Amino acid sequence: MRRGRDLVAIAGAALLGAVVVSATAAGQSVEKADPPGVAKPLGGYSHVASVPPGARMLYVAGQIGNRPDGTLPDSVEDQIVQAYENVRIILASQGARPDHIVKVTVYAVARPTDMARLRAHRAMMFKGMAPPPSTWVYVSGLARPEHLVEVEAIAAVPVR
Repeated sequence: MRRGRDLVAIAGAALLGAVVVSATAAGQSVEKADPPGVAKPLGGYSHVASVPPGARMLYVAGQIGNRPDGTLPDSVEDQIVQAYENVRIILASQGARPDHIVKVTVYAVARPTDMARLRAHRAMMFKGMAPPPSTWVYVSGLARPEHLVEVEAIAAVPVR
């Protein structure tokens, strides 16, 4: 991709239609949208995100649900809540916020039994902003058998 062009993350849609803007700074913004002509997202995500030219890109490695003390919760729900918290902490360490996230991928080996809890946690993390494009992938395994979920994220911090 040529320098200076917008990086566009697409989750199964063409870039057309209404745009919801978030993460503004110095006239730059990350734009998220759900274009007309495609079905509304099934969960809390947007179909597309567009990154402003010159934004500083952050690539957050897949985060498992380890707590700061190294312990791992037993349930997939507790692991994903902690994995999202780990992503938030990593972003903050780089001067970024959840509204800078332009793509989330969740890898899971177990189907959550409490999706309402996970949706509520995700809604809290992205409260008041358009949620980023997201993909949830079921896999046969992660790095260790006790790891039930892994969350990776891409963020774009607008230039100041």
